[in-house]
Amino acid sequence: MDHKIQQLQPYPFERLNRLKSGITPPAHLSHIALSIGEPKHPAPEFVKQALRDSADQLALYPSTKGTLALREVISQWLEKRFNLNLASVDPERNVLPVTGTREALFAFTQAVIDYSPNQKPKVNNNEQTIQQPIVVAPNPFYQIYEGAAILAGAKPYYLDCTADQGFIPDLDAVPEAIWQRCQLLQICSPGNPTGAVMSIAQMQQAIALADKYDFIVASDECYSEVYLDEGNPPAGLLQACNEMNRQDFRRCVVFHSLSKRSNLPGLRSGFIAGDASVLKDFFSYRTYHGCAMSLPVQLASMAAWGDEEHVQSNRALYREKFSAVTEILADVLDFPKPDASFYLWAQTPIDDAEFARGLFEQQNVTLLPGQFVSRASTNGNPGQNRVRMALVASTEECVEAALRIKQYAQGLAL
Repeated sequence: MDHKIQQLQPYPFERLNRLKSGITPPAHLSHIALSIGEPKHPAPEFVKQALRDSADQLALYPSTKGTLALREVISQWLEKRFNLNLASVDPERNVLPVTGTREALFAFTQAVIDYSPNQKPKVNNNEQTIQQPIVVAPNPFYQIYEGAAILAGAKPYYLDCTADQGFIPDLDAVPEAIWQRCQLLQICSPGNPTGAVMSIAQMQQAIALADKYDFIVASDECYSEVYLDEGNPPAGLLQACNEMNRQDFRRCVVFHSLSKRSNLPGLRSGFIAGDASVLKDFFSYRTYHGCAMSLPVQLASMAAWGDEEHVQSNRALYREKFSAVTEILADVLDFPKPDASFYLWAQTPIDDAEFARGLFEQQNVTLLPGQFVSRASTNGNPGQNRVRMALVASTEECVEAALRIKQYAQGLAL
């Protein structure tokens, strides 16, 4: 694997540390980090209590598949949240708990990509040939998609998410030759870092392409529970399947997490759900992978998935911050109003890395340059001259950061 490891690009925060290296920000200004999407709202007290109450179960080995009770709670949550037919998500076949979706997204790609002499040939120029498989992914993106593809022996194909497409990947722009080699389409809705949400119709287009060209659609939906309109929750891939009467969720899997939904990033708890045949193979992979969720974490997860009140309170806090921050920044920076997630994807008047460096130097605020989470394509780099702001700090800190960003941006205009 060594030659594949050498192909990996530095992680965004490694690049950010280098960008800030040697800079001494103003000592009288406290540092405010809006760069990392790590929720700062308090973890639910009842989840912490569930962990304390189950500490004795640390003496037991957990199973890779997790308890049936946890999978039943997850199934019920999916059916209610995404308006699925009752009992359509079989907890025995359609759900698998995972130790955080970062780990699962990476492992899933390793399990499903087939780059071997025994893989099924795909048609290329009317010839049956074996070529390097392709993973199609949005651009900008969560860097795990890229690294997982490379280490699985696949070639990433980046699909630009630009303003003129509402920051949704344009599946029509993918050449047929790419679809013919595609083994995995990775989508992210709500999007990181754009906050854009795919419609049911757009997800169904992805499913139709998967049927035509025989690949898997993996939908990262980790931000699905952080949305700004309480009456308009984002749709999901299984919901798109359900509306097609596709009860087997064929070729479709979704990833969900408690990190953003319940402010539990350190719990490392999520799940993958969908096509039973795909999950069966992934389960076989995971039995060797050694990543079973501990029983106390499973019990705490059941408590979290079974409660919506704390999630609604969480959304209210994010709405408050978005309202305050966007009002401050609206006249100095251009940004799309996100449908969901806790990011602002703001356009910068100068190079994004230069903007982030200067902001840290003058105002002691850290943002993530857009080019650090995107790649150059034939049409340029969709992250160029944009920054990602993660509104995860307290409302007071976010407002203070917005005021400093405004002051810095106004100084650039002089």
